[in-house]
Amino acid sequence: MKADRSFEHLTHVYGRIWNGAALLLFLSFPVLCSLIFDAPIAWPAFAAGFIPTAIIFIPVTIIEFVTFVPMLGSAGSYLAFVTGNLTNLKIPCALNAMDKAGVSAQTEEGELVSTIAMATSSIVTTLVIALGMFLMAVSGFGNLLANPALAPAFNNIMPALFGALGVVFIARDWKTAVAPALVSLVFFIFGGAIANTVGSLFVTVSVAVAIAAARILYKKGAYKTGDLNPLKGG
Repeated sequence: MKADRSFEHLTHVYGRIWNGAALLLFLSFPVLCSLIFDAPIAWPAFAAGFIPTAIIFIPVTIIEFVTFVPMLGSAGSYLAFVTGNLTNLKIPCALNAMDKAGVSAQTEEGELVSTIAMATSSIVTTLVIALGMFLMAVSGFGNLLANPALAPAFNNIMPALFGALGVVFIARDWKTAVAPALVSLVFFIFGGAIANTVGSLFVTVSVAVAIAAARILYKKGAYKTGDLNPLKGG
């Protein structure tokens, strides 16, 4: 039987290989440090740090996988989970690129656009970081970045990114967006310490609210034909 050489099949083959290789590289650094410097692992201290971290980040990882893969496509997801910076870089780049190209992540064209956008983002990020490190090494660039006058700008990078994206996508289907937006605002305004600790977990709640709102509105006849098309402009 001839081997499957389709784009989708090869995406999963190479995606698993490179994600597995990346995982081994991530884990090899602390192991090699332990061996080179003869510093055995203090298992009680490891458990004390690992358990509370795992309680938060394992559910977040599952939620991100379920939420982001449909948005990015298979190929884009493999790349994004290796390179990181999903919410603040990769997802805005991928969504904006697919929006401009008029394609969906559920299509082969959309996967290509998403992957190219995130690869470009990774390359640009690496170049910017390299340039920043060089400037900090040869000049007072680091002191400039640490200036308190710039702190508000750095604190609002995420709201600026997702605010710009949100205007575009909310405008396309504001009826569905109202419910999850209100629920999220109430949670983060009145959630206090809980919101700061498990804010990432609330993505799942927002997604569930959006799906429920869309279904209720659909049943009530609030949508016209084509209103739920993700590629429909305006």
